[in-house]
Amino acid sequence: MQIKNLEIHVLLADDFDETLTSSAQDSLLVVVEDERGNRGYGESDVNPWIGRACIDAPGTHTMGLCLRDILMSEPVEDIRVFWERAYVATAMNGRRGAVIHALGAVEMALWDLLGKRENKPVWQLLGRERRSDPVVPYASLQPHGVGFHDYRDALCQAAERARTLGFRAMKAEITMNGPYAHDGMKEPYDRHTELISEVRRTIGDDVTLMVDVQYMFPDAVSAAAVMKDWLDFDLYFVETPVWCDDLSEHRKLSELVDIPIAMGEWLSTRHEFADLIACGGVSIPQPDIGRVGGLSEALLVADMAARHDLTIVPHCWKTGVSTAATAHFSAVTPHCKFIEFLPQELCIEKLRKELTVGGVSMQDGVIVGLDDAPGLGVDLNWDAVRAYAQP
Repeated sequence: MQIKNLEIHVLLADDFDETLTSSAQDSLLVVVEDERGNRGYGESDVNPWIGRACIDAPGTHTMGLCLRDILMSEPVEDIRVFWERAYVATAMNGRRGAVIHALGAVEMALWDLLGKRENKPVWQLLGRERRSDPVVPYASLQPHGVGFHDYRDALCQAAERARTLGFRAMKAEITMNGPYAHDGMKEPYDRHTELISEVRRTIGDDVTLMVDVQYMFPDAVSAAAVMKDWLDFDLYFVETPVWCDDLSEHRKLSELVDIPIAMGEWLSTRHEFADLIACGGVSIPQPDIGRVGGLSEALLVADMAARHDLTIVPHCWKTGVSTAATAHFSAVTPHCKFIEFLPQELCIEKLRKELTVGGVSMQDGVIVGLDDAPGLGVDLNWDAVRAYAQP
């Protein structure tokens, strides 16, 4: 397929709050168009201004080229082949981080475009068999709160709403200290234990509970001293307890506490996940489809996890574009236990609510809609694109 046009949209909600630790207030939206007029949509969880520069910045070196030029210079006959060509041709710009995140948005858009050209849902194009069991979503709960009591009440109310909506699993953002601390809180660690206890009491024992502490602990010993008190809560995992680069601390923590550790939301390429799996003692790798470099790179991470008998639970904290891509990835990844999912009833960010039309949804506690439309099955609300577009 020949790409005739590439649009890069930097989107920012008009009510964004810099103190809110949510990357769903902005988005890097990529639109690719082929010679037939078909359009594919992609997205990545990256600073969208930086992401746009990664795609559009000109280069003067054969391995420091512009992603736009690479994409449009010749037909894309094989998306994986294009990815490898772009990876090498941008290597001097950054083999990890923002360049790969931006490439992930482009690659996602290409899969959506290919699905529309062939009138097939993306999962059918990924070269894998459809899993026999349904994809199960979990509600990712990150409410506002000024002070411990407000935050506790808001989180428990959100958990109760998620249960009422039919979620069989949910993740509580228990982050009242550390770099991600909500609303500037600096609550002691024992308050986090108290809050997990309240959430578990609210949802009961029959709902799977995960906890995200968002890099709260300075080291494994500090984390283990607190997490030993969490064994009674039957947690499916604790996400990002220590800093993502401290692989030795992750491994140490996995040896100190018998609770699965999940990590990987910020990692790019299979190479970083290879280090995490080999050295980090991680139980549950969490590739983000856009950040890791796109669907085909996420599948390579999934293959790597399978070889080590590890479960995959992908990260997804953006709009319906990324949610759809994550669901299609999970449809052909049998060892993907859950996907992160937030219906409009639980959203506070405008872009989550307004940017997309259609896509996957939840029914009776599982994901449905994967076969309803070609590509990713998502349309854009162009009024919202225009309303939130940034120069």
